[in-house]
Amino acid sequence: MPKLMGTVLLLILTLPLAFGACSSKDVQAKKRTVTVAGSTSVMPFTEKLAEHFMIDHRDFIVEVQGGGSTAGIQACLNGTVNIGMSSRQLKGEENILNQIIICYDGISLVLNPANPITNLSLKDVRDIFSGKIKNWKELGWIDRSIDAVTREEGSGTRGSFEELVMTDEEIDDGIMVQDSNGSVKEVVATDPYAIGYISLGLVDDKVKAVIIDGVEPSIDTIKLGQYKIVRPFLYVTREGLDDSAREFIDFVLSAAGQNVLKMEGLISVHD
Repeated sequence: MPKLMGTVLLLILTLPLAFGACSSKDVQAKKRTVTVAGSTSVMPFTEKLAEHFMIDHRDFIVEVQGGGSTAGIQACLNGTVNIGMSSRQLKGEENILNQIIICYDGISLVLNPANPITNLSLKDVRDIFSGKIKNWKELGWIDRSIDAVTREEGSGTRGSFEELVMTDEEIDDGIMVQDSNGSVKEVVATDPYAIGYISLGLVDDKVKAVIIDGVEPSIDTIKLGQYKIVRPFLYVTREGLDDSAREFIDFVLSAAGQNVLKMEGLISVHD
């Protein structure tokens, strides 16, 4: 009898744990998942949006991954993600996708804070990245080579930079290449002789934004049409977008979502 009572007691104690485990798995299984991948420029802002969205939507999981604009567009074409992120316009066969502008971003040229130069012309920038200007002495500073940093091929930021700044000039093959805005920023922040370009929304006191042709990169100068190095941040989707992904995009385009982006230094689609 004591042995039987012990068995019954063990069952009573373990049953709630078993039901608790099943309940936890059931809750996890009922989560609605949205997958987003692509541009490393758009990624940190989408992560912020996902955090805010999931606070009020407890039944959602929004998974955000990088990989670059081209990779995100391809993943969307292949149907492996719900939403692709891009910081460049679609081209060629990519145009079968729907593109949604979620905000606008300035591309800022950045220097190390130790660099005394504050203003460059667009031609100066073009000449630096094409390899025509290789020494800071040519721009009025010390006799030291310029450590220019660019993004990799396939990067949306690089594509926009080539279109808006380089025009018909090619980026010099000898220039250092980094695979994200964060990496470019880190190089410039630790090298007094470096220059790179990153999303305006990522500029902080670790780097110094360059005035271009007398115009400071800022939200106000972009809104006024004075600062010209501006590109849209895009979400791309296939036809037949599911309800979960649509709900997340609706949040991003809502006043609440746009306020998140504005707090991060980006330009709302409503402005």
